[in-house]
Amino acid sequence: MARPTQERTGKALVPVAVPPVADEQPVLDDPRHGDVDEWGRSERMRQIARTIYAPVYEKWFRVEWENLDNIPAEGGALLVANHAAALPSDAPAIMHGIETEMGRPVYGLADHYFKSLPVIGTLWARNGGVVAQPDNAYRLLREQGQLALVFPEGTKGPAKSFQERYRLRRFGRGGFVEIAMRAGVPIIPIAVVGAEESMPTLARVPALAKLLGTPYFPITANMLAFGPLGAALYFPSKFKLRVLEPVTFDVPPDRERYSRSRIMDESEAIRQSIQEALFDMLQQRRSVWFG
Repeated sequence: MARPTQERTGKALVPVAVPPVADEQPVLDDPRHGDVDEWGRSERMRQIARTIYAPVYEKWFRVEWENLDNIPAEGGALLVANHAAALPSDAPAIMHGIETEMGRPVYGLADHYFKSLPVIGTLWARNGGVVAQPDNAYRLLREQGQLALVFPEGTKGPAKSFQERYRLRRFGRGGFVEIAMRAGVPIIPIAVVGAEESMPTLARVPALAKLLGTPYFPITANMLAFGPLGAALYFPSKFKLRVLEPVTFDVPPDRERYSRSRIMDESEAIRQSIQEALFDMLQQRRSVWFG
């Protein structure tokens, strides 16, 4: 506050306000503290997203989990899942389920393409999106002990046609395995059933994808059923998610190099375990819509 003093004017003493000295100026709290973290994630924004998405999760997709306790309650872990739907519906379901059931934030690792989109890129980051770069993943897992979600199929998963559903594509070069080894964290495989039917791709238009600069341009069954709304409106397929046993590696973290053949073998073993779980879940499923 300004300190009152007095100034002589003739015979009267008149109070005059004196500005506060520098060390008395109030320190304002930075509004970013405790809300937007270094990755751009905002818990306030995530809470809004969870509130909006909850009816979709609970009433539309009616998500069910198996073995959710395989995800650690604390410490870093790399979540690895199959990827599907022209507009992927699995990532929000996984993130929402873990955050609401376990109270742990989940960071979704994805291609830089999403970060580069105007407005969408900012919303993506505020909701836990992080560019899938090795150093980013290492810091999240090793230094901060967070949960990170990755889809090793990349854009090849959502770009699959309906005839190719539930047949996993190659898991790239196994970079996700190397990151987990270097960070010293387990990999938690997750098999997702239901996403494939939520927005199935009937055809792809490469020329339009090239023109728009997108990884792919799909023609979906949703577009035929709902018209323009079908670009964002999912079918109400029943979602089931099975969390498999954690995969750990008997190698020390922070080594400069890891065996390339070992990385590829582990990557293929994880892909195969998810594939087998999907086949088992599909055999048990009675209906696409009711599970």
